[in-house]
Amino acid sequence: MTALSHSRSSSFVTLGAGVLLTSAALATPAFADDAEPHTLDRLWSFANVSVNYLDWSNGTEARTASNAAKSDFTYVEIEGGVGFSWGEFYGFFDFENPTNDQFDQASGGKDNFRTSGQVTSHIYLGDSPLSLYAHLYDFRDYGYELREQDQILGLGYRTTFDNGLWFKPFIGAARVQSNSYTGMNGFMAGWVAGYDFTALNQNFSVTNWHEQTFGRDDEYLTQNYVGDKAGSVGTNGALSLWWHPSDLITTGVQYRYSENKLGTPDAYQNAMIYSVKLNLL
Repeated sequence: MTALSHSRSSSFVTLGAGVLLTSAALATPAFADDAEPHTLDRLWSFANVSVNYLDWSNGTEARTASNAAKSDFTYVEIEGGVGFSWGEFYGFFDFENPTNDQFDQASGGKDNFRTSGQVTSHIYLGDSPLSLYAHLYDFRDYGYELREQDQILGLGYRTTFDNGLWFKPFIGAARVQSNSYTGMNGFMAGWVAGYDFTALNQNFSVTNWHEQTFGRDDEYLTQNYVGDKAGSVGTNGALSLWWHPSDLITTGVQYRYSENKLGTPDAYQNAMIYSVKLNLL
């Protein structure tokens, strides 16, 4: 076994064990010795492991051929979230092209082994629907030794409508750490939203996450994009339809979209993602 293979296997084992331990902790009821409700009592939680295939559109592959070229890929994702009376947390970690070398010779680097992860939190401001919002996203392409980490701090909002639609917008100042630029980088606004429904005696849900970055630094827009300077406004998101045939299994299809993001300047990028999840909680 090579040092790289051993390192990657160790990472998988360590992260997998961490997720299982976290899931076990979340599944354990919390209670105070005096039987009074405890401020750390969990209100809701979920955790899953999924296998996903991302299929870029032919147009995207053509538009990005000479500037951060895109190629279809498989990724394994670990995802989870937990809510308390005082706040909530969500996170995921992705292994892209998990069986490939750090630099994939056959694809010329398009199918390198990569990782991405994100953690977000809402810390509630009293009984109001407002929250202190924090967001950290980290991406690494090991073949090109590329790293970018986005850090967002601002305000969030939470609401659920009478029809069951839930909506959580946010806005915050952005900071970035990357190989070529580190510093403040404008602002990010966006939301996550979802709606559960039943059709043909089956359970479904629709979800959407959306991010809009604006006022980004000129040096960042020049140094962190391939071929040309990107526009100051970036769009990133996905619209998803999920089918829940059982408590254990969820499957779905996602429409992935972005512009002035993912290393490609001034080009719309879109893909379909096909997912199967094993629900741990």
